[in-house]
Amino acid sequence: MNIIRLALCSLLVVASSIVASAQSVRTTTKTDRFDFSSGGTVTVIGAPNGSVKIVGSPKNEFELIATITIEAANDADFEKLAAITGFIAEESTIRVAVSTIGSHNRFGLKKLPKDFPKNLLTTPFRVDYEIRVPRYTDLEIDGGKGDLSITGVEGSMRVNFIDTKGYVEVVGGTTSLTIGTGKLDMAFGVRGWRGRSATVSVGSGELNVSLPSNMSAEIDATILKTGSITNELLDLKPRDRKVLFTDRSILAKAGVGGAPLKFMVGDGTMKLERLVLPL
Repeated sequence: MNIIRLALCSLLVVASSIVASAQSVRTTTKTDRFDFSSGGTVTVIGAPNGSVKIVGSPKNEFELIATITIEAANDADFEKLAAITGFIAEESTIRVAVSTIGSHNRFGLKKLPKDFPKNLLTTPFRVDYEIRVPRYTDLEIDGGKGDLSITGVEGSMRVNFIDTKGYVEVVGGTTSLTIGTGKLDMAFGVRGWRGRSATVSVGSGELNVSLPSNMSAEIDATILKTGSITNELLDLKPRDRKVLFTDRSILAKAGVGGAPLKFMVGDGTMKLERLVLPL
């Protein structure tokens, strides 16, 4: 009986410790909006955890909604973390730069308060961005772990994400997109195709590429390590008749050739399919 009582007491102590140290979650929303003309560049440095959604708009303005989620054990910790977590938006006539601030980067370029508890430096948080920009805008995005969505934007793109489930539309402008792990759906020519070069790379995961039937381009699709390519574009022709398509390498010409499109997956799968526009 004494052994049973001792075991029960131990369980109660452990349970009490878990309850005492349990984290709770709070979510806040911060916004910003100002005039911003077409033809500029928008840069976003995302949080270690958090999504980035960018939508092209006919309006000449920049609009941002940031949903900030913080975990902490008590009100005092929440107040300390809320004071240093969020974003900074720097603006000019041709450029907007959004940088996430928080304990992960020592409050941007500033120093943390001297009395900031060291145990809070590793407290989990996330920032989810929803951003509207003029339709003709160049994008530069760096993200951590979270969803990615870019729709309705015509301009050059440079995107890097560590881990994501993403959907990106490409209309015009050069594209450079690198994903560490995850799934990425790319749609070229959703609003017409004005061919420019594109380089898309997924380290580990799944890459699905939708291409319009009237596209003229030179396509390189490659699996670098393990995996396979599913090619549903039956009208693609080898650029060199002696180099046949395989399930790991496709060097093709679409239409009369033209813009170079390079798609690479390290470990995983790739699918090339025909773009189907909504009715």
